[in-house]
Amino acid sequence: MHVQEWLEAVPPVAIYALVGLVIVLESLGIPLPGEIILVSSALLASQHGDINPIILGTCAVAGAVIGDSIGYAIGRKGGRPMLAWLGKKFPRHFSEGHIATAERSFEKWGVWAVFFGRFIALLRIFAGPLAGVLHMPYWKFFIANLFGGIVWAGGTTAVIYYVGVVAESWLKRFSWLGLVVAVLIGLTSMIVLKRKAKSAAQKTEAEPGAEPVAVAAAE
Repeated sequence: MHVQEWLEAVPPVAIYALVGLVIVLESLGIPLPGEIILVSSALLASQHGDINPIILGTCAVAGAVIGDSIGYAIGRKGGRPMLAWLGKKFPRHFSEGHIATAERSFEKWGVWAVFFGRFIALLRIFAGPLAGVLHMPYWKFFIANLFGGIVWAGGTTAVIYYVGVVAESWLKRFSWLGLVVAVLIGLTSMIVLKRKAKSAAQKTEAEPGAEPVAVAAAE
């Protein structure tokens, strides 16, 4: 069953809780499809009036901030042995290459890696734990975490919701022509994102001492 179809089968309160919980767990470092759940829920809210987009966005922001903060605490206490343990449990997501790439991002961008990490699948699961492992001052981490969560979770909810509302109205008005245009726009966006992700991966591989790592722009 598709995510959208599954979400339609549960009540609004459960959707709010699910979005918050999945994003909390993803921010802790557990590889879950937080962005997919958020986008699907926001799109569903645009089609069903009983789902409040403001509450949905608030739950998403809260999940992002709380999850990253817990991840930070775990990383600070567990240190590098914890990363090694995660590498054994989740080799696909916590390989040495992925950890090295995330560390280079922190070394280059510092606190901005926490903020922008929200928009990159690889850094989204690393930001909290790795900031703790590297002993980034918590107040700096919290500010970047808070604003990153607001912009990513709140912004994603708002954009997808309003795009869904406009698209639904437009499609009803222009019938099959609107559907064709919407599909073309979607395909174009997907191609652009894939090219950007490929370009980012190639730049990472070209850096001195960098290991080949596939960096994803979205989940």
